[in-house]
Amino acid sequence: MESNQRPAQAAGTYTLGGDLPVTRLGFGSMQLPGPGVWGAPKDPDAAVQVLRRAVDLGVNFIDTADSYGPAVAEPLIKKALHPYPEGVVVATKAGLTRQGPDQWLPVGRPEYLRQQAEMSLRILGLDRIGLFQLHRIDPKVPVEEQLGVLKDLRDEGKIRHIGLSEVSVDDVETARGIVEIVSVQNLFNLADRTAEPLLDYATEHGIGFIPWFPLATGKLAREDSPLAELATQHGASASQLALAWLLKRSPAMLPIPGTSSVAHLEDNVRAAEITLTDDEFDALSGAV
Repeated sequence: MESNQRPAQAAGTYTLGGDLPVTRLGFGSMQLPGPGVWGAPKDPDAAVQVLRRAVDLGVNFIDTADSYGPAVAEPLIKKALHPYPEGVVVATKAGLTRQGPDQWLPVGRPEYLRQQAEMSLRILGLDRIGLFQLHRIDPKVPVEEQLGVLKDLRDEGKIRHIGLSEVSVDDVETARGIVEIVSVQNLFNLADRTAEPLLDYATEHGIGFIPWFPLATGKLAREDSPLAELATQHGASASQLALAWLLKRSPAMLPIPGTSSVAHLEDNVRAAEITLTDDEFDALSGAV
């Protein structure tokens, strides 16, 4: 394919842990299961097509979790992409359990985390997971035990790198005293920047920052969003500007917009081709 047919590559790459390059604009699989991230998608074949199209467009970083479904997103990824094209990195997570739609309960017992890592290896059809993330720190379990088992799994060659999800700067500093942390994943988008201290810390320390809900669950993509007028002036969609803003905000930023629609996927990925000026970046920052 010519480069313009793989637009995600225009965002450049980020190297996790010094040895694992990923496209800075990835794909998040959280929206592939049914409503409430619960159960199978209405159209499983369409979900498979979205995943395959993402890779066709140059995305090589696919983010997922055992709890998406649960056990729905990971099998869809294997069905769509296995055997995985060279360079494709599947990042998964464990540490949240499911009791129903939109219900999430952290469980960080070492034996549970090990079990889920082994299950993800089998379900995804991988010999080693490129990035394995602790989905939440369980306050009922010593963090040394939670990260200790992930370190053991890394040392055994079952996972390559370790990341954290929804943490503070203090959490990351504590974790880094136990094991190397290569990424953090927190809520962050143009409308919600409460994680900026963590983003700045990650950028300074060479840690990838994966913003979940990068489009504020679609609110920033609506025609009546504060971005709409600026998007029209730019000849782009509101969602593209929101993602371009993220990419410019920090070189460590790794947005993973998710969707169950090929059309929305194609629109999102084209954001990688937009380079905002400093003035445009400031205007977007002030508009929301």
